[in-house]
Amino acid sequence: MTSDQREDAAPAAQVPSGNVGEDTAPGLLPVKPRQGGFGPLTTKKWSQMDYHHPAAGWGASMSVMNVLTREREMIRGTRAIFRMNQEEVGYDCPGCAWPDDQHGLKLDVCENGIKHTTWEMTPKRVDASFFARHTVSELATWTDFDLEDQGRLTEPMAYDAATDRYVPISWDDAFALIGEELRKLDSADQASFYTSGRLSNEATFLYQLFVRELGTNNLPDCSNMCHEASGRALTASIGTGKGTADLEDWEHADALFVLGVNVASNAPRMLTTLSEAFRRGAQIVHINPLHEVGATRTIVPHDFVDMAIFRTTETSTLNVQVRPGGDLALMRAVAKATFEAEAERGGVLDHAFLAQYTEGFAEYQALVEGTSWADLVMQSGLTEAQLREVAEIYIKADSSIISWCLGVTQHEHGVDTPREFVNLLALKGNLGRLGAGPSPVRGHSNVQGNRTCGIDHRPSDEFLDRLGEVCGFEPPRHHGLDTVATIEGMHDGSVKVFVGMGGNFVMAAPDTVYTAKGLAKTDLTVQVSTKLNRSHLVHGKKALILPCLGRTERDEQKAGLQSVSVEDAMSMVHLSKGSRKPASKHLLSEPAIIAGMAKATLVDSPSPWDEFVADYDRIRDVMAGIFPGFENFNQVVRQTNGFRIAQPARERTFLTPSGRMEFSHAPLPNVIPADSETLVLQTMRSHDQWNTTIYSSNDRYRGVKNLRELILMNAEDMKARGLEQGDLVDITSTSKDGSQRHLKSYRALEYNLPRGSAAGYMPEMNVLIGIADYSTQSDQPLMKNVQVTVTRA
Repeated sequence: MTSDQREDAAPAAQVPSGNVGEDTAPGLLPVKPRQGGFGPLTTKKWSQMDYHHPAAGWGASMSVMNVLTREREMIRGTRAIFRMNQEEVGYDCPGCAWPDDQHGLKLDVCENGIKHTTWEMTPKRVDASFFARHTVSELATWTDFDLEDQGRLTEPMAYDAATDRYVPISWDDAFALIGEELRKLDSADQASFYTSGRLSNEATFLYQLFVRELGTNNLPDCSNMCHEASGRALTASIGTGKGTADLEDWEHADALFVLGVNVASNAPRMLTTLSEAFRRGAQIVHINPLHEVGATRTIVPHDFVDMAIFRTTETSTLNVQVRPGGDLALMRAVAKATFEAEAERGGVLDHAFLAQYTEGFAEYQALVEGTSWADLVMQSGLTEAQLREVAEIYIKADSSIISWCLGVTQHEHGVDTPREFVNLLALKGNLGRLGAGPSPVRGHSNVQGNRTCGIDHRPSDEFLDRLGEVCGFEPPRHHGLDTVATIEGMHDGSVKVFVGMGGNFVMAAPDTVYTAKGLAKTDLTVQVSTKLNRSHLVHGKKALILPCLGRTERDEQKAGLQSVSVEDAMSMVHLSKGSRKPASKHLLSEPAIIAGMAKATLVDSPSPWDEFVADYDRIRDVMAGIFPGFENFNQVVRQTNGFRIAQPARERTFLTPSGRMEFSHAPLPNVIPADSETLVLQTMRSHDQWNTTIYSSNDRYRGVKNLRELILMNAEDMKARGLEQGDLVDITSTSKDGSQRHLKSYRALEYNLPRGSAAGYMPEMNVLIGIADYSTQSDQPLMKNVQVTVTRA
């Protein structure tokens, strides 16, 4: 990869930008010159250089120091760091869902977790006087960074159309408005209730209880856009929507296969686990189109000796750059080589496991053996030798874990691919034993707990039966709307009220302009938030901003200081308790806000909402009677390190129709575009970003500074299009329905990724993903498979 640090003749900030394409909508950032994309504006020279340093280490430490200094939280922020992920006295990191260290580590933290926490802890405030100074139309011209950088929301606000401003409203009046709008709907299905992954288990349970007492299952969530495919795949294969591996398994696995995840940015504490695995001799295979720093080497910041002497540890033994969407072909190739090894020398397959615990094995074997190496090479984008090298690692390992993230799920065949992982694991009995199993990487704290505790637009009858019996009402039985269906419903008028519990819906969703126009058609939008964001400016005819406590803050209720629980990516549930003084005396907790909405809406609710808010133990007592594995919830969650929810598949009890692990028999997908001019674009986060929150216009691990409006391309693809490093290009996507979307004047930068592929940042590039571009298997938007052409601007 070449490097460039030149300065254009015109100031960089004057480069024209097309962030929202040729179309726009009220509340979105208008098309105008800006170099920083949705991040901070800058006139500094942009640059890209190869990053040769280890992941984490001193680079992460310096970044943390800069964040603490910028947010003016050097003392209190440092104190808060020592409470992060600490049992009994601390709060759960609001960042990723990687499990907490179970051995009493005093600094179980990472750079991104600290950035996310200090961003919430800022002393800056957004109060009534702020909104009095700025109209919504004016705020819409600010970047997303500048909106969030104003600080914490302090009091409930309502949109006043006459002045185009948010004005103060009391909590009682806000709840009354919500209740009025919901009660006048012809059907509860005319409202949709979104949640991000930050909601606690207790708030999650109350939220779905309120929604289902209202009479709908319209509960879209961020999982609809990230790991919906994983849940459906695992449910179909092993009878549970979660992975079976835990940290102990990671500590005993002989081989770790990590697919479609940028470890250093998306789950930084995973670097510790990988470095420990390398030191004990495990094989670590990273499979990803982009060659990422987290897949090379690291210095773990809490390892003070390594930090002092700059001693690095490898985080991989093999890196394989598969083409986007080629993961299924790669794993089928490993399976094919495994069958060949069994035929040649025997003793490779676990015949006892296959006979006793699986269904459909013979059909799968025939499918794999009937697939040619030529097709596997073509669809994976790898050579046969590379495929066999990966296979040999799997064949030789006594125990293997396959782990994956959104690089796998955000494709048309996003369900088939994790099912193929389970197929492969089953061949050697790598299910339900130590050091083995499927292990999806959840990217947001408690997103798995949200699904466990009832946020599901397709709830099972068994769950609804228990919910109705314990809570004394008849839940709705029909399936509700997911994210894509909710957006469509807002457009056709069938969804009139939208409630968002956390997150930044308009920037997280696909087809930004279409989503914004849908929200603008609703009668009421309600956003429960900690900081100002774009979804407050893209609103319905009536709109509310309801500010809530952050996870680091004290939650005082009638029964005293409250704790909430969260579930990590490996089914461990533990308590989280804030210790900081709330940012404002007017903030309410998420359970209190949900209860307020419920009391104002439900005339004859059988639920004791006031009791729930007074003491969260009361919520947990009810949950204990509903969710399997939550028995004696209040007792077991107070154990050291909490408790692990029972996983039947981990005990080789498969809750599938056959009662066995069920092999899938998916055809090999064709992931190659129809013509050579089309590239497969993957949207992703920069390192200095968490979901839709952008901290800067830098991406340290990819060597990028002062630039977000970029597209990373293979050097040969750039050459074929007559492009040089830093040239301005126009990007055009073609949707499944034939419609086209555009981004103009983005910088083309060389990067180490396969020919025919490209990458760029979300949420800037979400505009390229049409509302029709979703998987028919999972209904997930195809955010890792955007068909684009790139031409000189």
